[in-house]
Amino acid sequence: MDNRVSFIPIGGVGDVTKNMYLYEYRDQILIVDCGLGFADETMLGVDLLLPDISYLQSTTKKIVGMVLTHGHEDHIGSLPFILPQLMSSGKLSHDFTIFGSPLTSALANEKLKEFGVTMRVQKVSFEEGEKILGDFKVSFIRITHSVPDASNLFIKTPGGNFYHGSDFKFDLTPADGQKTEFQKIVKASQEGITCLMSDCLGSERKGYTLSEDALFENFKREMSDCRGKFIVTTYSSNISRLNQAIKVAQSYNRRICFVGRSLIKAKDVAKNLGYMKIKEGMEITVEQIKNYNNEDLLLFVAGSQGQENSAMTRIVNNEHKDIKLTPEDVVIFSSDSIPGNEIAVNSLIDTIAKKGAKVVYSQITDDFHVSGHGSSQDLMLMISLTKPSKLLPIGGTYRQMVAYKLLAKKLGYKDSDMMLIEDGQEVVFTGTDVKLGRKIATRNVYVDEITGEEVESFVLRDRQRLSEGGIVIVLVEIDSTTGQIINTPDIIIRGFTTLDNKKLSSIIMHELKKTLESKKGRVTNWFYVRKLIGNIAERAIFKEFRRSPLVLPVVIEV
Repeated sequence: MDNRVSFIPIGGVGDVTKNMYLYEYRDQILIVDCGLGFADETMLGVDLLLPDISYLQSTTKKIVGMVLTHGHEDHIGSLPFILPQLMSSGKLSHDFTIFGSPLTSALANEKLKEFGVTMRVQKVSFEEGEKILGDFKVSFIRITHSVPDASNLFIKTPGGNFYHGSDFKFDLTPADGQKTEFQKIVKASQEGITCLMSDCLGSERKGYTLSEDALFENFKREMSDCRGKFIVTTYSSNISRLNQAIKVAQSYNRRICFVGRSLIKAKDVAKNLGYMKIKEGMEITVEQIKNYNNEDLLLFVAGSQGQENSAMTRIVNNEHKDIKLTPEDVVIFSSDSIPGNEIAVNSLIDTIAKKGAKVVYSQITDDFHVSGHGSSQDLMLMISLTKPSKLLPIGGTYRQMVAYKLLAKKLGYKDSDMMLIEDGQEVVFTGTDVKLGRKIATRNVYVDEITGEEVESFVLRDRQRLSEGGIVIVLVEIDSTTGQIINTPDIIIRGFTTLDNKKLSSIIMHELKKTLESKKGRVTNWFYVRKLIGNIAERAIFKEFRRSPLVLPVVIEV
């Protein structure tokens, strides 16, 4: 009997976003998480990055279900884009179900509603037993992270048991009082764990990660000194962080306002589930801000990553109709920059500083951000608790995976007990044996968030060339019978300047004539001619100006 179990990450290994993992047993696939990534400044006109689901599209009928670990965008954000693709195939089983903890399912369902997707995530309480999806038995284990109701997963199969330890830290004094279910972790260990798939993002940090509760006194100190608006920007799903600031604001009788669609949605979900409590009369709308003095306000503002058109960016650029920065204001960046967003965030911080407001961010103090990811001691404690036969780090960069491996060696694990892999690399478990399997093709899928349409990689390349080198349009009239150029080419240049456009035109004219005359009587494919003109123009421009603009050849047959 074939009892092999395959683990295939199609996002989330080698980077910290697009988390999506496949567990495959015989003809069944269980999906864990469905996250997205964020475009950096080089990805022009792109908002989001999605995992590549090409493999899933070819094996849709094998999918028995999906489970979600927690409510952060890099774990649930792709749902409204990927679910319709899987559903449209017509091969997805009618029994296909998605499970998530109460807050996770609520946040995911809000996102699905927003995009008009009809499928819903089913709520699972931590008191419930195993969820059975085909031959997979999945238990949800509460852990502490920077969002409530975060979970690790104990996945049992006939071919082995796996502990999916995504995004955790051991916070013994969590702000929401929801502590890690250590007894469930130990029970899973007693049943035997073939492999621990573990968060490794904090593997380079020493000690244990600080408790979220440590931020309360810091908010209290800074807010007591603030004589203007107290503005906090962080991830919208960081409910624990929001609650810390809310408690302080209420003690100082500051009215609380949520600014930005994502924050308002997350707040509404958290309040409905009882994870956020605001006293009667203390919450106001953006339109009501004008009715209060600045020193009586706490504003939570979306846009901590410097996103274009976010509420934070519009406020800083003086484009928000209801909120203006003053020198008495304090702006707290209560989150770290996502890799790739540093330039946008630093630009935002710089502009705030120029306006005279006090701005607090992680490079000058760690007082207002603690990681939701475990540091080295947290990670080693998880290994000691679960006692797995094998280890596989996920959710970090390659160097963090290497650092994790060194930590495991301190606990007696050997190189042969650990696997450092990349997205798309299958790992096959057969009893106590483990080996690398197929390499599944994976790529970044670029998406325009407004249209929801994929942006092809060649479009990105063209945009990159346009932004760096400009565009040169070469219009050439050619006699369709002789193949000869009739007039001097018209050259239109945008995005860079030359000292002598006529010189550039004559260079291109000379090269074109020479090439076309050498092919006289043999040129009948005008697509080929356009490509030829483009290549000649590119070479001539680079040789003369050391520039590589986007060249657009236009052939007019006469």
